[in-house]
Amino acid sequence: MTPDLTFGGSGDLVLQVTNFLTRLNLLKSESRIFDSTVAAAVKEFQQARGLTVTGIVDAITLRSLDEARWKLGDRVLSLATPTMRGDDVAALQSQLSEMGFNCGRVDGIFGMDTETAVMDFQKSVGVKVDGRCGPATIISILRLKKIVSGGAPNQLRDAVNRAERGPALAGKVIVIDPSQSPEVFDLAQRLEGRLIALGVNVFLTRTSTSKPKEIARIELANEANADLVISLHQDSYVNEKAHGVSTYYYGSDSHGVHSIVGERFATLVQREICARTDLLNCRIHAKTWYLLRLTKAPTVRIDLGYETNPGDTKRIGDPTFRETVVEALMIAIQRLYLSAENDAKTGTLKVSDLRRAGVRK
Repeated sequence: MTPDLTFGGSGDLVLQVTNFLTRLNLLKSESRIFDSTVAAAVKEFQQARGLTVTGIVDAITLRSLDEARWKLGDRVLSLATPTMRGDDVAALQSQLSEMGFNCGRVDGIFGMDTETAVMDFQKSVGVKVDGRCGPATIISILRLKKIVSGGAPNQLRDAVNRAERGPALAGKVIVIDPSQSPEVFDLAQRLEGRLIALGVNVFLTRTSTSKPKEIARIELANEANADLVISLHQDSYVNEKAHGVSTYYYGSDSHGVHSIVGERFATLVQREICARTDLLNCRIHAKTWYLLRLTKAPTVRIDLGYETNPGDTKRIGDPTFRETVVEALMIAIQRLYLSAENDAKTGTLKVSDLRRAGVRK
């Protein structure tokens, strides 16, 4: 496992990192010393990529740097082992999607959906159909890009899929991903019970004692064919004054893509929690964290206050507060599937209202 690189470090790995940063025009020259200039460049890169801004090059930042160095045409893209990842893959996916070829989520990972989309495109333009994106395929894409454009087909498909499932929760699959905090896990179990009572198929990614790694939790959500994934946590910070609730969804300015359903649900969650509690509104944010990026279903992470803030710790420790948050989440989930004309003012809808409206048993 690659050790984290931080201020004061030195060596060949620092040289590699500064080489990537230089190629991305974030540094003027390479260096073997991890000084304040390098740390500032790392922070700028992390901010642009939707990563946690620390100035430290951990394994995720190092992989993201490696992915960022690839431009479409630098290499032949194909389904391979290990899986090909990079900005070139994301550019390919984005352009195919704009032309109406379904490659799934624009995530910069060349998987089976991307290969199928490449083959469908190759069939349509009369080049060799092999699922490999080489010079001939790229030239065809660039030629057609000038005359073919769309809105956001992938995002529209997500929205249509959500609408087709209808407003009722019964039969939907929701994965709840709680942190190991006893209070957060209790909140997750309360939410689980409320959802099960309404006919939802619920999966918890953890038990009270297990500590599965992030990739295992992602695989569970994908194998469950989830409609929605809700990840519950508390944040932390060196300054105990930091407090409030934040919600995160998959989005990348560099890839020009975001989860339209994830953003919608994140907005609903943030509004409902802030309307029903006194948690400070720290807004919603687009991120490319692995859980958000690699989970196929719309996924949000909710940070319910800061475990380093005495006030937030007191709030989450109160069972009444946790029940209020559960109510907010239940309403946000239902509002996600309601059509606009059936929606209501934030903070006013109750589960009993939904039963009377006929969308609940």
